Parts: sequence; structure tokens; C-alpha cells
Amino acid sequence: MTATEPHGPCIFIVGCGDIGQRVARLELAAGNSVAALARSDDSARTLAARGIGPVWGDLDHPDTLNQLPAALATLYYFAPPPPTGGDDPRLRALLAALPAPPERVVYISTSGVYGDCQGAWIDEAAPLQPRTDRARRRVAAESALLAWSGRQGVPCIILRVPGIYGPGRLPVERIRQGVPVVHPAEAPYSNRIHADDLAAACRAAARQGRPGAAYNLSDGHPTTMTDYFQRVADALGLPRPPLVSLAEARRTFSPAMLSFLEESKRLDNRRMLEELSVVLRYPDLASGLPACLAEV
Repeated sequence: MTATEPHGPCIFIVGCGDIGQRVARLELAAGNSVAALARSDDSARTLAARGIGPVWGDLDHPDTLNQLPAALATLYYFAPPPPTGGDDPRLRALLAALPAPPERVVYISTSGVYGDCQGAWIDEAAPLQPRTDRARRRVAAESALLAWSGRQGVPCIILRVPGIYGPGRLPVERIRQGVPVVHPAEAPYSNRIHADDLAAACRAAARQGRPGAAYNLSDGHPTTMTDYFQRVADALGLPRPPLVSLAEARRTFSPAMLSFLEESKRLDNRRMLEELSVVLRYPDLASGLPACLAEV
């Protein structure tokens, strides 16, 4: 596979999965040239079929990152850190391999960096208190990116994202399998954003995000994971998941699932709405879930 070298500054997406491709569609519709990192021929063909120029490279093998575009208008970095460790060598490798600094960087992080806030409403000034290794890697990545941004003089915008839902992203199989959820009275708060709104917010951040700022990207109407699963089940006409106590969940749920139950927070999204001028198409589950069902 050979690299695609765009003509002039381009939009470059690293981690061009579902959200990356949604952002790419918005950028292409605006008449911009879009390229994305691809680490396999299959990925390259998928990107090319969507009008996205594939650029070969594997973040886990920095020596392959030698064909990156020389002129970048916006670098969208959506790739996750590795599944282990306390840092994000993938992000560091990409930044080190860039032939020239981009005009700006938009980085997707996670709301997990705030840790457990015991159900409180929090804005972007809340302290970062990650409780999981996954969230600690994100904090390390944010710190590394901001330090690099300061040295290079490149505006960098950090987006702290909670659970994402949308067509093809609903927990359909889990509900069909009857996997239990925590009783509503004990369920912690969780936050969500529809995939289309997330993509639109990413593009808004690239255009008017404040350099060095972080933004909570959520629909502003947190509920609980239990409420979410019940609403999805109702929308699909499926039986609601069985309920268990939090104590029973702690005995039987996987560590990954438990990590979501041990944190409770409600994200304040006012900075996103006011500074990025984002108008949400789906400001709550009542409006967002029906839009997902056509592709289920």
C-alpha cells in the first residue's frame, strides 16, 4: 500500500473508525481534503471508498510513520492508548513523526479522567482524579499533548467524551442475552452523546475551540446506565434486563463493567454549547434513540 499525499493542507484523522468517518464526512461536505492513517489494506480500501485518502502507518510501530502528510490544517487524534501501561506511546510516536506541526490539534479524551464525583455536576475545572488504568493513560496523553503543544506553539483542544451511542452502537446483544443491570435506586449517574452530535462537536472544536481548553462533550441530560439499557430495551420491544443489587453486581460483574459502576458524575456541557456554538440534534435519549433504530 502506498501513501496518499494530499495537495495542500489537509484534514488528517488518526483513529478513523466510526466517529472519525463521521467527522470526515462533515469535512468532505465542506469541500476539504481529508486523509487518515491506515494500518492495513482493508482499512485503506474502506477509507478510499469513502473519499478519504489512506496514509500507511501503524502507531505501534513508529518506524512505519514515515509517510505522513507534510501540511496539515487540522489533526484529529481519535486513536485510543494501548490497553496496558501508564502512558500513551502511540500519541507520542505520532507527534514525533509529524514532518511539520499542524495548524491545530483536536484530541478525544474521556470523561473518565474525572474519576468518581459521587453524582455531582462537574465542569472542566474539576480536578482530574482517574481511578482506572484506562483513565490514567488518558490523563498522561492529555498532559503529553499539552506539553508538546506549548513547545510547538500549536493550538490544541481536548474533548472529554462519555459513552457514545448511535446507529450500530446500541447494546442490543447484551439486552437480548438478558445480562442484568443494577437496580435503579443504586445505579450511578452516567453520561452520553449521540455519535452525530459528537462528530459535529469535534468539527466545531477544530474551528473555534479555545487553544489549550478542554470541553465536556455530552448531551447534558445524564441518567443512569440502568435507565439507558431499559430505554433501549423498550425502544426495541425487548424484555428489560433483570435487576440485581449493587452488592450482587460487585460479586458477579466483570472488572470492566464494574469500573463504570464505581464512578458517578453528571457532566456540565455549557462550555461546549457556549464556546463551540454546538446545537445538539439529540439533546436527550428521548430524541436520540429513535434516530438509531433504523439501522438496528
